[in-house]
Amino acid sequence: MINVAVSGALGRMGTTIGRIVDEAPDLELVGGIDIREGTFFGKEVVPAARIDTFLKEKKPDVLIDFTVAGAAVENIRAAAANNVALIVGTTGFSPEQRETIRSAVEGNVPAVISSNFSVGVNIFWKLVREAARELGDYDIEVTEAHHRYKKDAPSGTAKTILEILDQELGEREKVYGRVGAAERKNEIGVHAVRGGDIVGDHAVLFAGNFECIEISHRAYDRAVFAQGAVRAARWVVGRDPRIYAMQDVLGI
Repeated sequence: MINVAVSGALGRMGTTIGRIVDEAPDLELVGGIDIREGTFFGKEVVPAARIDTFLKEKKPDVLIDFTVAGAAVENIRAAAANNVALIVGTTGFSPEQRETIRSAVEGNVPAVISSNFSVGVNIFWKLVREAARELGDYDIEVTEAHHRYKKDAPSGTAKTILEILDQELGEREKVYGRVGAAERKNEIGVHAVRGGDIVGDHAVLFAGNFECIEISHRAYDRAVFAQGAVRAARWVVGRDPRIYAMQDVLGI
């Protein structure tokens, strides 16, 4: 039995993850952390200021974090200090925050950190990489769409797409939307849409003369991210203490 705690427990992702963990026969939900107190699925949710005490008392094997960047950094520090493995789906970290996370995790606890835990998105990234290798001379545009409450733009998933393209093609200028005269150069266009309850849409367009190829992924329910995170939680416990990607979990 793997004991699981959830930070951001009272949010939409936290609630979805909690439900999956609560229903799993091989997992035990021990409680959660949020900005306010409460309960979910019959377990205690404590404010983030009490995370160290919570981790010492509940002794989870793994903490799953889908919060915001500032809060996630502190949650990661606390988990690493208490020998708790980590699943981190939070996005929007600054370079300095990423270095803080690396220092806290490496050599201390195993952690799977990914901008997207969907199995489909991880296959999508693989296809984008393969396409970039063959279509590097095509014009490239990246588009993403999310619900009105999304806090960062472009999305973490879109940033991962851009990292993949830079790895395969070398760094190109990124143009975030276009206004007025905008003659295209050797650049990558990036476009973010926010509205309604869109769960998450991502597309990469490779446009050449006389043809276009578009690779896209659309999520219809945030459960796909939660299911991937829970899958990673099962995988990470007992691993060597370092940072892993979701691709490691999937073996791709």
